Amino acid sequence: MPSTTCIAPTLTTSVDQITEAEWNDLLPQFADANLYQTWGYGAVSWGAKNLSHLLLKSAGQVVGMAQFRIVRVPLLSSGIAYLRWGPLSRRRDAAPDPDLLPALLKAIADEYACRRRLLVRILPNVFCDDPDAAAFVAACAQHGFQPGSSATPYRTIRVDLTPSPEIIRKRFDQKWRNQLNAAERNGLTVREGTGDALFAEFTAIYRELLARKQFETTVNVEEFARIQRALPELLKMRVLLCEKEGKLLAGLVGAAIGDTGVYLLGATSSEGMKAKGSYLLQWRMMQWLRERGCRGYDLGGVNPTRNPGVYHFKSGVGGAEVLQYPSQEISGSSWSSLCVNTAEKARWLLHSAGSRVTRAAANPLNRSAVVNGEPKQA
Repeated sequence: MPSTTCIAPTLTTSVDQITEAEWNDLLPQFADANLYQTWGYGAVSWGAKNLSHLLLKSAGQVVGMAQFRIVRVPLLSSGIAYLRWGPLSRRRDAAPDPDLLPALLKAIADEYACRRRLLVRILPNVFCDDPDAAAFVAACAQHGFQPGSSATPYRTIRVDLTPSPEIIRKRFDQKWRNQLNAAERNGLTVREGTGDALFAEFTAIYRELLARKQFETTVNVEEFARIQRALPELLKMRVLLCEKEGKLLAGLVGAAIGDTGVYLLGATSSEGMKAKGSYLLQWRMMQWLRERGCRGYDLGGVNPTRNPGVYHFKSGVGGAEVLQYPSQEISGSSWSSLCVNTAEKARWLLHSAGSRVTRAAANPLNRSAVVNGEPKQA
């Protein structure tokens, strides 16, 4: 239910009193904004009726914001309020305020844990080596948040985009730079933009990759296409396509809303691998992000054990390997905690059982299995 609350002499919160258009206008004003906090992403991925939007205001200006997914247990006043890559508290036009994040976390705890009696889970857009990581940890502890026991923390490689393009390129691993040089000599061209037609072309080559590699993935490229259609132009993902003589060889999809761009999706044909198209697309994405004013580039997650090939490719870009800070939780009732934890355990067991069945069906004797995304003879 929409509400307005005063949490300090100069700060007020409003909940569910904003339109989608107003939310879309506010997001680019925050340096820590990202795709997962867009209304379009939330509506497509979670359902518009399951979203809740909290604003923190100072003298009428929005200084903090957070989009939640609300999941309730039928017939019970329990459930979870889930915040992905938030809250947002770094305005581009204001100096850092050490009191702002604690006030924002207090407002979140008051609304979703105390008033709605939900389990609140925050997956922050904060990494362990960030300068403000310690302040985030302290603010969470101050208001009763504790580290959660959810999935393995997100691990990625981030590239500093603040130096000149020449310096960024010099920081590439020598072999990576050689591959980029080769791509630039191969007569490749890049088309880019945000249109539905470009995204449809990317979807086609992505499906081709899945059919060729036959690996398991939780990524739904059609869902990303629906998110793209739901976003206003300023917040849309960037689609880059690499081709030669009119033949599509590789594609890349990234996002840039705050001061850090994120690599979301990529696909390469067999011919594209030989032409080194993915190297050219990554370099062009870095150039575009700098043009947009981004200071960093998140390469979209790495796992050297499960996918060493992708890890090797991304580690050659000269970035720093970082680990996202673990989720933080506070519960408004024991019922919410019990219901959520039981449901998540059941879902994990079902997923594990389904994965074992899938692997067994795909890997009888004398047939090829898929290991780390690559076919391997059993």
